Amino acid sequence: MTTAILGMVFALLGFAAMFLMFHLWGYPFDKETRTSAAPRWAMYTHRGLGYAYALCYVILMWHMLPRLWNYQVEFPPRTVAHIVLGFSIGFILVIKISIIRFFRHFEEWMPYLGTALVLCTVLLLGLSLPFAVQEARLASRATNAENRARVARVLPTAGLPKQADLEQLATKRSLMKGRHVLLRKCVACHDLRTVIAKPRTPKGWYRTVTRMAKKPTLFDRIDEQEQWRVTAYLVAITDAIQDSVNDKREADDKRQRKVKQMLAVANEPASASATKYDVAKVKKLYEEECTLCHELDKPKVKAGLAKLSSAQDVDKLIERMINNDLELDPDPLEKIRWYLNVKFVGSKAR
Repeated sequence: MTTAILGMVFALLGFAAMFLMFHLWGYPFDKETRTSAAPRWAMYTHRGLGYAYALCYVILMWHMLPRLWNYQVEFPPRTVAHIVLGFSIGFILVIKISIIRFFRHFEEWMPYLGTALVLCTVLLLGLSLPFAVQEARLASRATNAENRARVARVLPTAGLPKQADLEQLATKRSLMKGRHVLLRKCVACHDLRTVIAKPRTPKGWYRTVTRMAKKPTLFDRIDEQEQWRVTAYLVAITDAIQDSVNDKREADDKRQRKVKQMLAVANEPASASATKYDVAKVKKLYEEECTLCHELDKPKVKAGLAKLSSAQDVDKLIERMINNDLELDPDPLEKIRWYLNVKFVGSKAR
């Protein structure tokens, strides 16, 4: 979370420097002497903001580069984007400093470079800050008094060796050390999402940690005490992982019930009677719902609809759309089904 706070300071400094730069470039500028009519205090303030921004960047990279060096598996896409943006900021900073110190004849580029820096900074934070905040909230929940009591109660079932001090492992200080191991060593071989994808029993976590610790590594292995600490921390966050899994399961169950309900409507006998509904109103409903995913005037879509030659074809089309995340209540679903039969099947509907 300290890095996240520093990242926010980094962004604020960037915005402050950029807007002050916009203000300063509004003053007359003598190209012959390379001097601006802007107030000296504003110039010095802008320079100070730039130095502070560069210092934040160096500190952030000081934290990030060792993790980049230690990573032993292919980077996930978000990490790749994060790396590209981080190095881009460094490259633009070098160009800006070079222009200021040695190549003043390129000074007109400075507003563009400054704006590019802030853009890269915002994108960088957008990729990392939400996850950092979520992880910090997870750590806060894992180390509160109530959860520490739960960890102390269940940790004896993990199968840790007798020399492990279970009472000490359940303290906030030890749990935070376990978190440090997870975020610094475990992620050298795993994306954090894969580590906490599903809850495990205390014994399951310890078995997983010891198995991972035996795998070959280019750098320092997770020693025995670190294995105990990270096991305790994984036990501490299991409750939150379980809640997340339950929420996902409930959402999936709800969706499955919805799909079954829609499929039940789709499997009822269809009617192609042109008098069952108001064709104009149902056509509007059909266009509103179907254009959420399709452009109905595209040749490929038109060709697919023209191939509907029976009610069974319509039912297969609707079932395919349901499996592609279409969500409709039974009444509008039946109306769209009826419209497809009237419009594209006609007298061939059963």
